Amino acid sequence: MESNRCAGLPHRAALVLARGGSKGIPLKNIKNLAGVPLIGWVLRAALDSGVVDSVWVSTDHDEIERVAKAWGAKVHRRSPEVSNDFSSSLETIQEFIRLRPEVDIVCHIQATSPCLHPHHIREALQMITEDGCDYVFSVVRRHQFRWNEVHGKAGKNPTPLNIDVAHRPRRQDWPGELYENGSFYFSKRKALENGLKQLDKIAYYEMLAEHSVDIDVDIDWPIAEQRVLRFGYFGREEKAAVRLFLCKVSGCLTNGRIYTSVSGEDLVAINARDVAGIQMLQREDIEVILISSVNEPLSRGLLEKVAQQAGCGLRIGEQQGLEVEQLMREKKLRWDEVAFMGSEAEDVEILSQVGLNGVPCDTPVAGLIAAKYTSQKHAGHGAIREFAEYVLMMKKKSTSQVHLDHIDRANF
Repeated sequence: MESNRCAGLPHRAALVLARGGSKGIPLKNIKNLAGVPLIGWVLRAALDSGVVDSVWVSTDHDEIERVAKAWGAKVHRRSPEVSNDFSSSLETIQEFIRLRPEVDIVCHIQATSPCLHPHHIREALQMITEDGCDYVFSVVRRHQFRWNEVHGKAGKNPTPLNIDVAHRPRRQDWPGELYENGSFYFSKRKALENGLKQLDKIAYYEMLAEHSVDIDVDIDWPIAEQRVLRFGYFGREEKAAVRLFLCKVSGCLTNGRIYTSVSGEDLVAINARDVAGIQMLQREDIEVILISSVNEPLSRGLLEKVAQQAGCGLRIGEQQGLEVEQLMREKKLRWDEVAFMGSEAEDVEILSQVGLNGVPCDTPVAGLIAAKYTSQKHAGHGAIREFAEYVLMMKKKSTSQVHLDHIDRANF
């Protein structure tokens, strides 16, 4: 960042506006979408773009601030004057740049556009830094015929706005029209200071339909999740092929509860769905090993019984990190070939190094790290099955050809 200033290059700040209030979905900006907080999808794309000097989240809410920082963003606490239902995005951005005199270009990214990719940011920003544009916004091409509204006036017919009804064109013969898709709005500082009233050179950046997912419109969360799972950006580790799946016993495979029988035996319960998830991974040639520390409240005998029931290996060690590193050396694995599901603070170091990491939604570590996947199910109630499906989906993406992940735009 400092080298850019010394070299006379403009400071480029990515800015995501994320107010705590939401009329439709409470705290929508940090609600999990396909295992990731909604805002996490765009923050990951911005951080991995390699062309912005800083990534910011403007918010008025403590929990959004926590999530933003966990995902690597800086936080601007907006004032009450720009935190109400009537505050405009422009007013909020103007407050931000007044307090950040170093910022020359603002890349305003919408938190509700989870299919944003780093290359979108790079290419659009280039239109400002190299092509001399003052303002660049994202659009999508649509093939929709529009009619005027008659407001129920008797005897008045609606009239077409963009077609000749007698010669309705085929889709392949009509280029369609461009619509703002709400993914981003990039602007030079001076244009923002002038309230966007003096824009000498404006340009649009066209995004493909599959990347134009707008949660403000796609309020059906399950449908949006399926779109994101297919077309979202999963980070630099997307191409990693997992060969080993590690999982903590307590807090992941079990819910942390220990039952004692009349005869004094300790008992735990594991979920059949989690066992099925482990078997799914094994069928795809991914080895599964349960790990535990010597401080685990479960006895070694009970841990071995759990591993036997789950049909996978077990490693118990005094120092968990060293035990995992030894395991990787034995199997000649890199970190990006390992997936790990953890649940406690002691797991954070390993979670931060592996190629794919996951946490159950009800564990303490969920608030300590920006996990690639946070399950909807609780520990011991199917969380491992969820994460296993995610790992397999990522494996499929890593082995498939890029062009297979695009839809037929002629029929979209």
